[in-house]
Amino acid sequence: MLSRIKIRLPVGRPRTRPAAVAADKAYSSRGNRAYPRRRGIKAVIPEKLDQAANRKKRGSRGGRPDTHDPDLYKERNTAERCINRMKDRRGLAFRFDKNPAGYLAGLHLRGAILWVRSRRPA
Repeated sequence: MLSRIKIRLPVGRPRTRPAAVAADKAYSSRGNRAYPRRRGIKAVIPEKLDQAANRKKRGSRGGRPDTHDPDLYKERNTAERCINRMKDRRGLAFRFDKNPAGYLAGLHLRGAILWVRSRRPA
């Protein structure tokens, strides 16, 4: 999924490498942390308690704890709320479209509607 991300800034071509990636504890596996690290992306993923305990149990062979920026992690809430607003429509929430192209078209349409509504004066 990260390989398909394109970030649009006000000027210039779309970037394909974000500054940071935020995820919850469910995505704290070694592979999910290694992919952003290889691409030079900061991974803002908190460590699970059992992973931290296993790392500490190994002592000096367990490695250093992964860095975690709590302030940047709090901004993940904004993306979560946006996703929940996109899923207000039943078709997207329950994925009635069976082919991926139709579902992606629905996501683009809902994103455009939310963007237009946010630009309209209140």
